[in-house]
Amino acid sequence: MILVLDDFLPHYDVHELHSVTIVAPPGAVMDAVRGVTPREVPVLVALMAIRSLPALLRGRRSQLGRPILDGARTSGFVTLGETAHELVLGAVGRFWQPAGDLRRIEPADFRDFAEPGWAKGAVNFKVEQEGGRTVLSTETRVVATDPSARRRFRRYWRVVYPGSAVIRIAWLRAIRERAEGQAGSSPRSARA
Repeated sequence: MILVLDDFLPHYDVHELHSVTIVAPPGAVMDAVRGVTPREVPVLVALMAIRSLPALLRGRRSQLGRPILDGARTSGFVTLGETAHELVLGAVGRFWQPAGDLRRIEPADFRDFAEPGWAKGAVNFKVEQEGGRTVLSTETRVVATDPSARRRFRRYWRVVYPGSAVIRIAWLRAIRERAEGQAGSSPRSARA
C-alpha cells in the first residue's frame, strides 16, 4: 500500500511505528481515530500536562472533551492528506523547546519546507484489512532542517521517546475500545 505519509515526509531522522488489531470495520476505526478524546487516553493527559504547563499558566483551558486531533490542529498541526484508509497530520516546530514552538505552515508548503533551525514532524493513522479484522497503525516521522536542529531534536527525542511510545500505544488502545464499542463487538471474546 502506498502511504500518503510518504508523499509528505519520505526521508526522516527518527520514526516510531505502532499497531493494534481491531474487531471493527475500517470506517468505524477511522471514525474512532477522529473522535477519541484525551479523557479516553489518561496517560496522554498526564504526560502532555508537563508540556502544556506554559499554556495553562497563560490561562488556556484544557480541552479534555474535544477530539485529540482537533486539539492538535488548534495547536499548529495541519491535515496534510486524507484517504478512506489513511489520515496524515504534520507540523513544523522546534519540538525541543518547552512549548514545542509550532509554526503553522500550509500543507502545500510542508514537503519542501527547509528553513534552518526547525524540524518537520508527521504522523499518520492507517487502516488495513487482514482476515476479517482491521489493523490500525500509526507512524510518526521527524526530520530536522539542518545539522544543529538535528542534534537538538535527537537529544530531545532520547528523553521523550519512551513517553511518546506509551502515549501512542494507549491512544491506539483507546481507538480500539471506541471502534469496537461502536461496532457492537465483544472485544474480550473476539481478540486472539
